Amino acid sequence: MESLSGGQAQRLSIACALVHDPELVFLDEPTAALDPQARRNLWDVLREINTEGRTIVLTTHYMDEAEVLCDRVAIMDAGRILKLGPPAALVRGLDVPARISVVSGVLAVADAQRLPGVDEVVDDGVSLTISTRDPSAVVAAMAAEDALDGVRIRGATLEDVFLELTGREYRA
Repeated sequence: MESLSGGQAQRLSIACALVHDPELVFLDEPTAALDPQARRNLWDVLREINTEGRTIVLTTHYMDEAEVLCDRVAIMDAGRILKLGPPAALVRGLDVPARISVVSGVLAVADAQRLPGVDEVVDDGVSLTISTRDPSAVVAAMAAEDALDGVRIRGATLEDVFLELTGREYRA
């Protein structure tokens, strides 16, 4: 086992756990310390296990992983469940603005602030990011200005839900 990569060792551990064909599989941080390729390959294995009808109880600190793999998520803090439900429902329940980013310089900050529905504008010299609760109106106005170079629109994520519920301060 010493010559196996992290991803190979994790796959072997999961294979050993499945030898007796259990209906319920507990996995604690299965993708910790894996590179992105090994992590995504393991996600495929977990999806296959779930498709076969097995229930997987997965603990993870990676909210993107929980958002992609899990049917239900329990957000926990200090051993207490703060929120429980499908990831998409938890995200929809969070009242945060969408973030629209374009290449810095495509639109001046002052011009961006005058667009309809804009809450906040930040330009870090690489990207100009607009926070809004009306992304359709903002994108339409930006399109009219021919200011969509490199456009990215991001809504809330499960990580945003976690931070909203547990706070942003670091606790050792």
